Amino acid sequence: MTSSARLRPWSAPHPARAGIRLLDHDAPASPTVDVVIPVYNEEGDLERSVRRLHGFLHGDFPWRARITIVDNASQDGTLEIARRLCAELPYVEALHLDEKGRGRALRAAWSTSDAAVVAYMDVDLATDLRALLPLVAPLLSGHSEIAIGSRLLPASRVKRGLKRELISRGYNLLLRTTLRSRFSDAQCGFKALRADTARRLLPEIEDQGFFFDTELLVLAQRAGMRIHEVPVDWTDDPDSRVDLVATALADLRGIARIATTGFRTAGARRLIRFAAIGAVSTAAYVLLYAALRMQLSGSAANALALLVTAAGNTAANRHLTFGVRGRR
Repeated sequence: MTSSARLRPWSAPHPARAGIRLLDHDAPASPTVDVVIPVYNEEGDLERSVRRLHGFLHGDFPWRARITIVDNASQDGTLEIARRLCAELPYVEALHLDEKGRGRALRAAWSTSDAAVVAYMDVDLATDLRALLPLVAPLLSGHSEIAIGSRLLPASRVKRGLKRELISRGYNLLLRTTLRSRFSDAQCGFKALRADTARRLLPEIEDQGFFFDTELLVLAQRAGMRIHEVPVDWTDDPDSRVDLVATALADLRGIARIATTGFRTAGARRLIRFAAIGAVSTAAYVLLYAALRMQLSGSAANALALLVTAAGNTAANRHLTFGVRGRR
């Protein structure tokens, strides 16, 4: 592979994603696959991961590929490392955004990419890179519009703690219950789309954070698109920057919003939200009881789980279903 053209600086950015592209060397004008890595304060892992991915893409991957690092307003040396990697390694770009949000990062990179297939993976490279070929192949062949890695398929091999395993399974069960999802793992950080599919779906996605993945898949399913799932070998990153509580709350708000899409009357929307919150509370009770049961007796775990989920159910219905604020 030889570089034949210099990529243009990114100009006229969309108001929702102010940023600049950084590129200090020639790169292929039209890569087949553009692999995006969103990062926030990842100076410790970024260089090692990008070099490893770069070596794989240009040694063991059959299609021309580019790596796009998207810096989400990092406050450490992440951006400087990204600049240096751009200058040193061919087929590497960097995009800097002034605001955080994985969804915002993917929207910015995918919407300006000239590749036939756009993909993303987490900076920790928790997913075995050998899964990238079966992830991309059905998209280039025309078999599917979207491909996702799944940690919950029988053939997958996953190493992670019990808490994250319960949260992941509970979340995907909730999606099947409330949104009738037919995909097994919404949140695995290993996904790819055909570029035309991305251009079709991106304007419809509202979320800018971690719920972006789920909203993307739900919209694709509702549009009748084919979603291909790939079993992955996946190892948990104990140093993850993800705030589980904040992410879970944002996900619940996103589920409630999507569940009520298409219902025009306030009464119908309230009914759907009430049912969705009930399903969430039930799933939360099961997960919390299972976690508490490892330390407490059955009756104590049951009482505490009921207390917590009942309080959460009441607060969620006041805020999301009935719009009650303050002391009312």
